[in-house]
Amino acid sequence: MQLSYLNEPSVLYDLEYRYNQDVIYTKAGPVLVAINPFKKVDLYGNDYIDAYKRKTVESPHVYAITDTAIREMIRDEVNQSIIISGESGAGKTETAKIAMQYLATLGGGSGIEYEILKTNPILEAFGNAKTLRNDNSSRFGKLIEIHFSETGKISGANIQTFLLEKSRVVQCTEGERSYHIFYQLCSGASPALKEKLNLRRAEEYKYLCQSSCFSISRVNDAEEFRVVMEALDVVHISKEDQNSVFAMLAAVLWLGNVSFSVIDNENHVEPVEDEGLQTVAKLIECEIEELKLALSTRKMRVGNDSIVQKLTLSQAIDTRDALAKSIYACLFEWLVEQINKSLAVGKRRTGRSISILDIYGFESFDRNSFEQFCINYANERLQQHFNRHLFKLEQEEYIQDGIDWAKVDFDDNQDCLSLFEKKPLGLLSLLDEESTFPNGTDLTFANKLKQHLGPNSSFRGERGKAFTVCHYAGEVTYDTTGFLEKNRDLLHLDSIQLLSSCSCHLPQIFASNMLTQSEKSIGGTLHKSGGAESQKLSVARKFKGQLFQLMLRLENTTPHFIRCIKPNNVQSPRLYEQGLVLQQLRCCGVLEVVRISRAGFPTRMSHQKFARRYGFLLQESIASQDPLGVSVAILHHFNILPEMYQVGYTKLFFRTGQIGVLEDTRNRTLHGILSVQSCYRGHLARRHLKELKRGISVLQSFARGEKARKEYSILIQRHRAAISIQKSVKARIASKRLKNVCDASLTIQSVIRGWLVRRCSGDIGLMKPGGLTANGSGEVLVKSSFLAELQRRVLKAEAALREKEEENDILHQRLQQYENRWSEYELKMKSMEEVWQRQMRSLQSSLSIAKKSLAVDDSERNSDASVNASDDRGYSWEVGSNNTANESNGVRPMNAGLSVISRLAEEFEQRSQVFGDDAKFLVEVKSGQVEASLDPDRELRRLKQMFEAWKKDYGGRLRETKVILTKLGNEGAMDRVKKKWWGRRNSTRYS
Repeated sequence: MQLSYLNEPSVLYDLEYRYNQDVIYTKAGPVLVAINPFKKVDLYGNDYIDAYKRKTVESPHVYAITDTAIREMIRDEVNQSIIISGESGAGKTETAKIAMQYLATLGGGSGIEYEILKTNPILEAFGNAKTLRNDNSSRFGKLIEIHFSETGKISGANIQTFLLEKSRVVQCTEGERSYHIFYQLCSGASPALKEKLNLRRAEEYKYLCQSSCFSISRVNDAEEFRVVMEALDVVHISKEDQNSVFAMLAAVLWLGNVSFSVIDNENHVEPVEDEGLQTVAKLIECEIEELKLALSTRKMRVGNDSIVQKLTLSQAIDTRDALAKSIYACLFEWLVEQINKSLAVGKRRTGRSISILDIYGFESFDRNSFEQFCINYANERLQQHFNRHLFKLEQEEYIQDGIDWAKVDFDDNQDCLSLFEKKPLGLLSLLDEESTFPNGTDLTFANKLKQHLGPNSSFRGERGKAFTVCHYAGEVTYDTTGFLEKNRDLLHLDSIQLLSSCSCHLPQIFASNMLTQSEKSIGGTLHKSGGAESQKLSVARKFKGQLFQLMLRLENTTPHFIRCIKPNNVQSPRLYEQGLVLQQLRCCGVLEVVRISRAGFPTRMSHQKFARRYGFLLQESIASQDPLGVSVAILHHFNILPEMYQVGYTKLFFRTGQIGVLEDTRNRTLHGILSVQSCYRGHLARRHLKELKRGISVLQSFARGEKARKEYSILIQRHRAAISIQKSVKARIASKRLKNVCDASLTIQSVIRGWLVRRCSGDIGLMKPGGLTANGSGEVLVKSSFLAELQRRVLKAEAALREKEEENDILHQRLQQYENRWSEYELKMKSMEEVWQRQMRSLQSSLSIAKKSLAVDDSERNSDASVNASDDRGYSWEVGSNNTANESNGVRPMNAGLSVISRLAEEFEQRSQVFGDDAKFLVEVKSGQVEASLDPDRELRRLKQMFEAWKKDYGGRLRETKVILTKLGNEGAMDRVKKKWWGRRNSTRYS
């Protein structure tokens, strides 16, 4: 932690700030502080492992500590140790797993690393339990020593355990659970295994039902049991041994269900031969009678004789519970032994190793018993090791930089350790001594402590059975109730003999191990009144021996410290209780780091960094010197007392708080500089902003102009398109209107023509039929047949004319198809066609008028002839000779007129056909549809000249024909006068 002021509040605030940022790791000197986040954080995995391996990440982490241990082991060829401590629920077990995961990843390859990782589920199942503070609390300490080959690969491992809490097997506080394996076995065992072991639900076992807690939130015991079985297979424990292990677990559970009945007035008891007793005998494979005797009697030797003493109810219950605890403790030790055999078989050791120590941290509860007594003693010893290591690091750094070491004074906790270990008047010695006395009690032990240890400054006697010890982390008051019994941890010879008589190999192994430990007892005396013939090492003495071996091993390693902190007691994320954290910081020695640092020169800074950081506070001429000269000038300039700092070869060392003065001055100066800079930068920024605004305005004007031009061009295009559309629509409307007018004109013409035909036909019908018409002066009489023929021919000529008109329309449509391809030729053809059409219509109209005139005259002649013939039929004798002459004279001119009209019609048809074919041919040549070696424009002009000449000639002949027809019309008029005269004559005659 880079702190200017090194004290408890600054450390506490820094940890809280980092914890709220999900930065759970903080480095305090050589100590890594790990705060349990109580949630998943994204700080682990192969990516992070690779990053710390490649040194691309420098932030504090368990991976960083482990990587440092590996590198120092390879570089210095010195064994390393990672010491993980903290109170229950702080995350020690998970931290140890993370460290092992990093070691397995970097040193893996042989396959042994997988077996090492698989030991965790086994040890957690058999050694962890749910407590009020932690759902997965380790109830033992362990040291995992991982060995490496010359190439840096894992070659083997060894596990050592400390102080398993055996009392949890038979005693369970409300809200807590016994060891996980019991619940996992009851939930996850197969039906066949349950039938073989006669397993029931966890609620049916008295050892487990002392608490109503049988499950853990978000934990599946059946699934965890499956994981444990897989792990047992991985560490090469055979199926037969696994079944024996499960049988021992079931036997422990059924021992709790063994009950006793009083058999006499002295409260002596014997076991009830029920399902519990029978199942225990079956599982450990012993005789039921031997089991009953071992639980209800005790053999004692008096001289050369053996006496069998019956047990009272309380004694029998204690014997039963002692047997259950011993079986479970021996089973746990046997499992650890089998794991060590699996991890060490065939592995070559080079002497290089990294040890991971996962041990309980300092504990201080409202009621502290024998377990807390041993745990805090171990933490005192570890704290002394930590202090010495830290002092050694400090000393090496001071000597390396040439600092006067005599000015630094460090305190340690040797007084408290002497209180525990001093002989013969230390806490442990007095406890062992009182445990050997037959009449020793917890009260006599407490009084003896007060009597012999009262003057010690680290000890204070309390009322009753309590006493207080001043530890490095604070004062702890212990209640001596149960101290002697837990320290003795006796299993009487009867129970050991029972185990040795079993057919199952595991109880035999347990009995052999316990007898071997009894032979190692030194100075122990037999309990005369207790009747025991076996006295093994006391728990305190055994733990002390293990602790000394542990410390001896750690002294030969380079230690790395990880202190786990629990931020709250409710296991809730993002909840930081400062009081609780402060207590743990004191207990785990982090504040001891602060204290030791404060005792010396806690603030260190290299000359270069110091000059670079504070050199600007001096004048320019001084600041340009070498870093050491600048550093000394700064110290003199700010009047820092010589005893408050030391100048080393490469660094400056300051007492506590001295660097804070320089930091305050630097901050004030920087604040002023930043104020000036901020004003100047603001001015530059505003000027730059104005320039940007002007530039933006110019760019916007260009952009808007370009946009307006584009929009205007689009509008022009749209306007032109609209005009084109309007022209097309208007042309279509006009064409449609013209067509309607033409259609209406044709309709009117057809109606008028029909009316004219009907009128002429009506006039003919009104006339009476008769023979030839003759008058007195000899006029020609016309037959009705001739008039009808003439009328038929006129109609035929009109039909032919209409057909020609239709053909002309078709030709006109064909010509229009080429209008779009050749606009110039289209205009010429269109103008010529219009002239031609007008001329053709003029000719057609002239011919039509001639035909109509001829038809009217013929009709009048025929009607007059009919009338005259009927009137003069009776007087044929008067005019017989004249009739023949008149007939021949009248018919000859009519036939001549008809022949002329027929020739004109035939000539019109032929010429129309010729001119149409020639025009069509020239159009095809012009369009390229027909290949011809001629000039279509010249030929078209020549065709036009020919047409004009023919038209002129045809018009002259047509006019001559009209004159002739006019003459015939005049003769018809005279005939009509004659008709009227003959009519008057006839009417006069008949009247």
